[in-house]
Amino acid sequence: MSDFWIILTGCLASVSCGLLGCFLILRQMAMVGDAISHAVLPGIVIAFLFSGSLDSVPMLIGAATFGVITTYLIELFNKKGGLQKDASIGITFTWLFAIGVILISLYADDVHIDQDCVLFGEIAYVALEPLVSYIPGLSAPSTVWVLFIVMLLIIAMIIFGYKGLFLTTFDPSFAAAIGVSTVVWHYLLMSAVSVTTVVSFESVGAILVVALLIAPAATAYLITDKLPKMLVIAALVGVIASFGGYYLAVWLDASVAAAIASVLGIEFTLAFLFSPQDGIIIKRLRR
Repeated sequence: MSDFWIILTGCLASVSCGLLGCFLILRQMAMVGDAISHAVLPGIVIAFLFSGSLDSVPMLIGAATFGVITTYLIELFNKKGGLQKDASIGITFTWLFAIGVILISLYADDVHIDQDCVLFGEIAYVALEPLVSYIPGLSAPSTVWVLFIVMLLIIAMIIFGYKGLFLTTFDPSFAAAIGVSTVVWHYLLMSAVSVTTVVSFESVGAILVVALLIAPAATAYLITDKLPKMLVIAALVGVIASFGGYYLAVWLDASVAAAIASVLGIEFTLAFLFSPQDGIIIKRLRR
């Protein structure tokens, strides 16, 4: 049964991250996900200092707040300061992450929110959590429940806000002209990325979160140029990687998170070589 919970956790995290990653890739903001995954650390620590606990709600509020702050600072440095986008991202996330590390060392050195926990969260520990039941007849680890709820919220946001996300992603000028707020949708997307990142910290770690945000979406981007198909393919790529990565880790007796990220790399490489539209080998065969 432990295999099931580990794989399910990976699938839930990969679907959430993959769906959001599609919009990050299309908006040319892929590394913003990396920035947010590190920059929310001070938000987590400050939430702990105010609440005195490691409950998920204060953590989510703190992380989401600093996710929005990260996005705002990147835009501020880029548009007002004249810095290039990549330089703005690099300065923002290293600065905020460093502040988070200092806060941990000063005020939270004796609690379980150290740098290793944040960066290298171990998905295998999910199977050791006690089962809780929020729906009669259904029991699961608390991490699975949280990831499941977040996934449903992200799917609902995409379904009900598809028009706004679509317009602000592909034609923000037209969206603004017809009264669709590009700022609102931008920060809504960044808030969703922040929440998804922090709820995935303890189960899969920030390193795998970054891989799940970028690799499935990038793979889907190579396969199709239709957004609905891209969303579905990105989710499937993440699910396949969760299954394949787990059994690869069992076979090699290695880290599950690292194995999932490795399978994501293999999937991207296959798409790069054999994509029906832009695959390197397919292009050569057509000549």
